[in-house]
Amino acid sequence: MNNFLVSLKRFFTNKNTITIICVLAIVLILYFGYNWRIKQATEPISVPYAKQEIQPRTEITKDLIGYVKVPKKMITDNTITNVNDILGKYANYNTVIPAGSLFYKSTLVTWSQMPDSAWEDIPDGYTVVSLKVNTETTYGNSIFPGNYIDLYYATYDDTGKLLLGKLIESIEVLAVKDSSGNHVFENSSKLGTPSSLIFAVPESMHLLLRKASYLSGEIIPVPRNKSYSENPSATIVSSEYLQDFILSKTVILPEQDIPNTGAIGTVE
Repeated sequence: MNNFLVSLKRFFTNKNTITIICVLAIVLILYFGYNWRIKQATEPISVPYAKQEIQPRTEITKDLIGYVKVPKKMITDNTITNVNDILGKYANYNTVIPAGSLFYKSTLVTWSQMPDSAWEDIPDGYTVVSLKVNTETTYGNSIFPGNYIDLYYATYDDTGKLLLGKLIESIEVLAVKDSSGNHVFENSSKLGTPSSLIFAVPESMHLLLRKASYLSGEIIPVPRNKSYSENPSATIVSSEYLQDFILSKTVILPEQDIPNTGAIGTVE
């Protein structure tokens, strides 16, 4: 028995034996580790998918969802695997979800994230403004909902000299719509032609813009960079000179001079 133990001890203390055992252990670890990773990557899991094409702004309900098994390696951080994270949400305003597609976080939003829903959160004292635009004045459809822009104003003074400057800065775009009132970016595969930018400003600025629009001048939207939109400052009048010029060309009608007819129409 003692001889056996001595031989066994010599066997395990032999450098060649230790080397062989270590090599075999590494090979086994690599083998089983590789097979485990392959199994994890290829083992199919059940995930929800769109049973039919889903148009922008469509609420995702149970009848629109099917289930399919796919390899785990197809699942990314953007893929939604839990159906509870899909039900009750909406296809993004600029997204068409194809039939058979998996659901992704970037394509779904809550109702509160919809562009028009932002109108419900307009602060008291603010007024919605619709500014006429076209493809050229939106820099080739480069102004998107959620962007912060500046408004410049161009006109001529009484001597015929050009006045051009920033009138109002840091305005959030709520929506970009075409002439039919549809959102331009609802269908990313076929962009519409922009007709109006929708935004909201304090009532005093709203009146200033209304007055400016009736004068022989031009209100020019100017987009900024990504940082400008991600770190917006307060919405303010940038040029007192332009503001005073516009106000000097208009008259404030006292409320007591406005006839109270009870309806819009002609007073006889």
